[in-house]
Amino acid sequence: MGTKAEIQGVVVSGKMDKSVVVAVERRVRHGLYGKIQRRTSKFMAHDPGNHAREGDVVAIVETRPLSRRKRWAVVRVVERAKAV
Repeated sequence: MGTKAEIQGVVVSGKMDKSVVVAVERRVRHGLYGKIQRRTSKFMAHDPGNHAREGDVVAIVETRPLSRRKRWAVVRVVERAKAV
């Protein structure tokens, strides 16, 4: 067994119980023109303690399928959102 992938992203929705939606941004070079573009993927992640809030930067890790769309789990909150 290898190590599971861990990625960082920003919580865009935390309204569900024990679940958050995390937006992960990556940079991709355009195939023909070579311009760097930003691509965003949104992942549902399991947050059993409801610790993550909207705007927080979190680390998520691969896990077994927990529901129809949840295949990731929140490992830790890397950075809290700025208080307004």
